[in-house]
Amino acid sequence: MTPDVVTEIHDLLEHRADGAYGLHDVTQREHALQAARLAERDGQPDALIAAALLHDIGHLVHDLGEDPAAEGVDDRHEELGHAWLTRHFGPEVTEPVRLHVAAKRYLCATEADYVARLSPDSVRSLALQGGPMSASEIAAFEALPHHAAAVTLRRYGEAAKVRALETPPVAHFLPCVARCLRAGA
Repeated sequence: MTPDVVTEIHDLLEHRADGAYGLHDVTQREHALQAARLAERDGQPDALIAAALLHDIGHLVHDLGEDPAAEGVDDRHEELGHAWLTRHFGPEVTEPVRLHVAAKRYLCATEADYVARLSPDSVRSLALQGGPMSASEIAAFEALPHHAAAVTLRRYGEAAKVRALETPPVAHFLPCVARCLRAGA
């Protein structure tokens, strides 16, 4: 285990995640903690709990401001987060993070009522992210080894937008994160 990585994650979530999560009444930190809490509550493996906690870390490691989608910019946070995380974690954590935006596009294409359940900012970002998947994109997504985990993560992310919901603190999830670190990371 590399404590420096765990400390860095702690510091990002504690000191850089105070910004609003899109148009919701929750912060980036609250969103991350709620997603991780949902995964933990459902008895998910450590890797999916860590992915839920870290799925939007890409928003915290760029300098595009709090809401680039409002400016018509796709911050590609899933790719930024994936690139940052792959230095420390294996694909069971990083791939659901990388694929969670694709999972939104997938669900919009495969579930008739999914788009209607999206928040206004999620609809806006969907347009920037390519809209619902085509049939060939659906098939390619379903062929990926971690697509099911990404869909589960996406559902946690959609549900993790509840104002003033009590969750455990960041420190509660750090042992789980530490258990997921690659050897020598």
